[in-house]
Amino acid sequence: MPSPALDSTDLAILARLQRDGRIANVDLAEEVSLSPSSCLRRTKALEAQGVIAGYRAELSREQLGLGLTVFMELTVDRHSRRSSREIEEGLAAIPAVVAAHLVSGDADYFVEAVVPSLAAYEEVLLDRILAIGPVTAARSIFALRTALSRGPLPLDHLR
Repeated sequence: MPSPALDSTDLAILARLQRDGRIANVDLAEEVSLSPSSCLRRTKALEAQGVIAGYRAELSREQLGLGLTVFMELTVDRHSRRSSREIEEGLAAIPAVVAAHLVSGDADYFVEAVVPSLAAYEEVLLDRILAIGPVTAARSIFALRTALSRGPLPLDHLR
């Protein structure tokens, strides 16, 4: 799907909202040199186009007792739209899974999960992930430390 036509003001709005999605519209409008009504209209248009997919709070995994981040490479035995749907629905039903990507290469899916402990991960892996029909194998990689996470998306290519 092609990128929507975004002008420099739209890009400024997007860049600012990525840093602080809770900024008051009047403050956002001032920062991007628009009237509050024009700024709100543009922001609503970006939401309606799907460019702004939503708003959420970024939580501290450590503070919530989710100190273990695991990346898994999943291998599947059947490659079809139906099996992909089954795998993706199964992964979406596991709260510990925070991201999943269909990938090329040796693995079929690359999955990120957050859990409180190794025992909790074992349960997620054995009882939930490997129980998804087409999944035949999982290779786990444990994060020692998060160096960078969920930074703003680069917008330079749209200028």
